[in-house]
Amino acid sequence: MRVIIIGGSGHVGTYLVPRLVEAGHEVINVSRQARTPYQPHGAWKQVRQVAIDRTAAEAEGAFGAQIAALQPDAVIDMICFTLASAQQLVDALRGKVRHFLHCGTIWIHGPSVVVPTVETQPRRPFGEYGIQKAAIEAYLMAEAQRGDFPATALHPGHIVGPGWAPLNPAGHFNPQVFAQLARGEELALPNLGLETVHHVHADDVAQAFMQALAHWSTAIGEGFHVVSPTAVTLRGYAEAVASWFGQEAKLRYLPWETWRTTVSEEEARATWDHIAHSPNCSIDKARRLIGYQPRYTSLQAVYESVQWLIEHEGLLKP
Repeated sequence: MRVIIIGGSGHVGTYLVPRLVEAGHEVINVSRQARTPYQPHGAWKQVRQVAIDRTAAEAEGAFGAQIAALQPDAVIDMICFTLASAQQLVDALRGKVRHFLHCGTIWIHGPSVVVPTVETQPRRPFGEYGIQKAAIEAYLMAEAQRGDFPATALHPGHIVGPGWAPLNPAGHFNPQVFAQLARGEELALPNLGLETVHHVHADDVAQAFMQALAHWSTAIGEGFHVVSPTAVTLRGYAEAVASWFGQEAKLRYLPWETWRTTVSEEEARATWDHIAHSPNCSIDKARRLIGYQPRYTSLQAVYESVQWLIEHEGLLKP
């Protein structure tokens, strides 16, 4: 099967493209410019690279037609962020593909209510990213359920893996938080540290896409959470990280308005976004319908990422 992956050299594509090649698919990676994947793999030698600037092509109304001209059997779209972008692609591919897979996000849900959150819970997204992703999902599912377009939406949590800094126990992306905990230094957390985050290893996301492709008959017209088996609290996350280095976490809890003054504005925005959502998502549906079985817990996935930062980025160097 000819599979086109749009934006295939990022976090998930690093693992997904080799899986597709090894499964015997003809793979075409469409991206704006050539980019080295986060982890090397010989399978990339068998991948056809096609350079298209999506933003520019969409502005001209040409992107969907350019993808259709590649004559795909399946399309995996990793980088669709607006409803208009999705609509242009669907209009061009309608009746021309067997399966269309969209990479969404658990941010479609907004703040958690009943946990673990299941896919059928009402959508209450906030922030432009979550609002647009929820609109894309609603559009794709309506198209699929009318029988007009064979779409599936997969919704990852906080994607982690070797090669980039993971979401840390303070709810932002400064890797020095891991260094603080490794050295036994005090770490301040917002509120009582009981908000949750829900990670997933990039290879487990890749696995979910492969499972959806293989189980197309039960995947089309459905959306699936793609996360680790369980979420973690900020406090529990911090305590686990400290224990990796033989330390007992020294944690201090501050009211949000006080805590936000202890970090940069960018870090405060990131933390607020994460604790306001406080995700905790169920994967029962993905397990049942497409056989998704994540290899990594949240902490195992983060541990691998942190070890990479230590070995390659000198995280713990003075």
